[in-house]
Amino acid sequence: QVQLVESGGGSVQAGGSLRLSCAASGYTYSTYCMGWFRQAPGKEREGVASIGSGGSTSYADSVKGRFTISRNNAKNTLYLQMNSLKPEDTAMYYCAARRFCFLGTDSFTTNSAYWGQGTQVTVSS
Repeated sequence: QVQLVESGGGSVQAGGSLRLSCAASGYTYSTYCMGWFRQAPGKEREGVASIGSGGSTSYADSVKGRFTISRNNAKNTLYLQMNSLKPEDTAMYYCAARRFCFLGTDSFTTNSAYWGQGTQVTVSS
């Protein structure tokens, strides 16, 4: 049974940092592409970053240079280091797993990936 459990969210002031984690179990983590997504109230879910099984990464333009996605295959854990946070980064953040992601986060859909329950990030100005 696949499980993805996010942690590390919280409240922070603009300019601050947070590190999200996603603990994965129930599948061969190292062979899957992983992604971070977010959804703000009243908005559609958007892709934030993805990392392939080989370590290749992609980022949304809105977070390039501020966020870093990484993975630790020995610990079956995905990370998202978020620096220089802005109020517009406020959202529920989700991690997801998919066998392949040739199109980065665009490869992930609700029915074609495993999803976690999310962790809330709130950035105040």
